[in-house]
Amino acid sequence: MPKNYILFDLDGTIIDPKEGITKSVQYALADFGIHAEADGLLHFIGPSLWDSFKQFYGFDAEQTKRAVAKYRERFTVTGILENTLYDGMKELLQALHDTGKTLIIATSKPAVFAERILAHYGIDQYFAFVSGSELDGRRSHKDELITYAFENVPVGNLINAVMIGDREFDIIGANQTGIDSIGVLYGYGDLQELTDIGATHIVQNVRDLHQLLLPRA
Repeated sequence: MPKNYILFDLDGTIIDPKEGITKSVQYALADFGIHAEADGLLHFIGPSLWDSFKQFYGFDAEQTKRAVAKYRERFTVTGILENTLYDGMKELLQALHDTGKTLIIATSKPAVFAERILAHYGIDQYFAFVSGSELDGRRSHKDELITYAFENVPVGNLINAVMIGDREFDIIGANQTGIDSIGVLYGYGDLQELTDIGATHIVQNVRDLHQLLLPRA
């Protein structure tokens, strides 16, 4: 798969963020007197936090602002580093970087948080650019993030680019911006979700992703 510009989602694609995100959502919901089990909050992994509180709990604008603020009280101190780097991911990023690929992060997570996470796991040096949202929720949809990335890292012909992610939002963003996509099944989406939305390719694990991106490696 000869792609020279490779965009990665972060949560559910490079790292497993379940612990940090779900515990921080629980912390925020507790401020509203709402109790939720962690496994019932997995739908918060992937989409914009601002959209999720509105969609899943019916919060209005002020309630959403308060919920995001409470979430970040915990997340910025503790939750931000409660992640697991997927097995084989660092080796894949190293191999892609060594073969001259341009790697970009496209995440609905605020860029300042994404950059800190990448640095913590020692993988920040592999990425030419981090396209993330603003702290106030602006630029949080994947098509906006991909477009912003291309404004900062010109790719020329879009046939040279691909978006990798685990949820429908990643595939939708790729479709809307006219690039190919790879859906990964080791994150928080499933085969039906990624198939229905029209992922160009779907892989089971990081090893399969490695073989698809670098078939001779």
